[in-house]
Amino acid sequence: MLRINNLEEYHRAYERSVQDPEGFWADIASSFRWQRPWDQVVDWNFTEPNIKWFDGAQLNITENCLDRHLANHGEKTAIIWEPNNPDEEVRRLTYRQLHEQVCQFSNVLKKNGARKGDRICIYLPMVPEAVIAMLACARIGAIHSVVFAGFSAQSLSDRIQDSECCMVITSDGAFRGNKELPIKEIVDQALEVCPSVKTVILLERTGSNVRLVAGRDKLWKDEMEKVDANCPAEIMNSEDMLFILYTSGSTGKPKGVVHTCGGYMVYTAYSFQNVFQPKSDDIYWCTADVGWITGHSYIVYGPLLSGATNVLFEGIPTWPDAGRFWQTIDKHRVSIFYTAPTAIRSLEAAGLDFVTPYLLDSLRILGTVGEPINEEAWHWYHQHIGKGKCPIVDTWWQTETGGILISPLAGITPLKPSYATLPLPGVQPLLVDADGKEITGNGVEGNLCIRYPWPSIIRTTYGDHERCRINYFATYAGRYFTGDGCKRDEQGYYRITGRVDDVMNVSGHRIGTAEVEDAINQHPDIVESAVVGYPHTIKGQGIYAYVICTNELADNDLLREEIKAVVSRVIGPIAKPDKIQIVRGLPKTRSGKIMRRILRKVAEGDVDNLGDTSTLLDPTVVEEIKKGA
Repeated sequence: MLRINNLEEYHRAYERSVQDPEGFWADIASSFRWQRPWDQVVDWNFTEPNIKWFDGAQLNITENCLDRHLANHGEKTAIIWEPNNPDEEVRRLTYRQLHEQVCQFSNVLKKNGARKGDRICIYLPMVPEAVIAMLACARIGAIHSVVFAGFSAQSLSDRIQDSECCMVITSDGAFRGNKELPIKEIVDQALEVCPSVKTVILLERTGSNVRLVAGRDKLWKDEMEKVDANCPAEIMNSEDMLFILYTSGSTGKPKGVVHTCGGYMVYTAYSFQNVFQPKSDDIYWCTADVGWITGHSYIVYGPLLSGATNVLFEGIPTWPDAGRFWQTIDKHRVSIFYTAPTAIRSLEAAGLDFVTPYLLDSLRILGTVGEPINEEAWHWYHQHIGKGKCPIVDTWWQTETGGILISPLAGITPLKPSYATLPLPGVQPLLVDADGKEITGNGVEGNLCIRYPWPSIIRTTYGDHERCRINYFATYAGRYFTGDGCKRDEQGYYRITGRVDDVMNVSGHRIGTAEVEDAINQHPDIVESAVVGYPHTIKGQGIYAYVICTNELADNDLLREEIKAVVSRVIGPIAKPDKIQIVRGLPKTRSGKIMRRILRKVAEGDVDNLGDTSTLLDPTVVEEIKKGA
């Protein structure tokens, strides 16, 4: 693995990655275990798009995550599991134990009919078995589709149906703070409309009494007792699918982002090694859920490919109190800590009384992910958690990018609060104007694109390649369009300014406005709705919904609660609107297009700068919306 050790090396590596990308990535890829070498490092075009990395090579990513560590590091701890309840026993798995359990569960999957190329849905809480299930899928060549266990039955069934999963791996329930969630009930409801699923493997986590469907549902522990731990890894082609992960877009239902085996492996390991600069004795903790791309790349694959020791956390940052993160850092002597700005802001708001009881002296590196971090939160994090001595890697990337694209390298890149700073080697960002013309020089702002592929770039959206082309490659010809606005300062540092499409970033999670509107419109009393994001002190962005009712209702507060319940049922609690305004009409042009610019301004409280409204079909609607805001 080519580790960058200082700023001069970074600039040399970056220059080479631009001038000789094939040689650069071939050198990095050579440190992994391949069953067969590649015929060509990269073959690509952004028109179709068609992108292949290390084409012709054969491998299995789990051999690189597990098998190759066994000879020298088999007894090293791979996973430290910190349960939801801090009084419950911590579990530790060495690389050898993790390898054994992955092989054993791989045989469970095969015994239950799973084969190479099958899609398998994983809907589990943050327990070691979630990691084991992902790696077992990869080991036998099945394609995992992990769904965050906070999504509703409808969201789960949508994802299962789209990828035609043959199996679901789930649990009886989940603990989340002081709540117990009925995971199996949600799965049973989802599977009422998922005929492709033939088998459910059930992990007993909460011990709750659940219904088992005869012939379909099998208990994890019973199935593990029927198999041994001898499971050679399936040989995969570099461009074979590794996983599908669903993400919200600006229109329609979530789309299944496809990542493949070889390029994703190389890039996640390379980015983990260089952004976080891990040492052999570091304890690394990423607080994300494995249901998101951060969990895939920087809880499971990146750290395990690098032989790191990884904390897996089941709980939430505010339970039993707002000191839980800091107590856990001290408890496990965490040295690298990676979390979301939303969590930092909520813990900052809780006050320093929850921070001061803890030493936090094991910390060496801090990181943020999911959204740009505001300066106030950056300084609080740096001063009170890092004690002024820990570099903060403010990482920018997406589900579609597979790995971190723009970020400081810990202890190497000079920092600037709220700036993601510089691109990693191999990543070639550019800013363009609305017409796609490149904006050169520094001290400028535009839409963020990438001009050349990196190994973990999205390959397609599952079952709908045209959607992939339109969403990412059609806006600006020959460019990958991120959907984000961006500033480049006088130093050449990049700062992400937010989405330029109809996607909201709520607590670091991308939620499409159309998806929330579709859910709201399922309420029988709603004629039409429009959803926008607005600044939220904790979440970064909140969800503001404008709704038109069929008739004047007696109890508007009850309607608001019902709307939130519908959105929770259809999508999940993370998509509930923070504010709901009942309106007579929406500001529309004469062609029927909703002027979201006006709705955003109202939601932001900037009602005096709405611009020209004279061209609207009914300008009086705007005045009524302003008064009701």
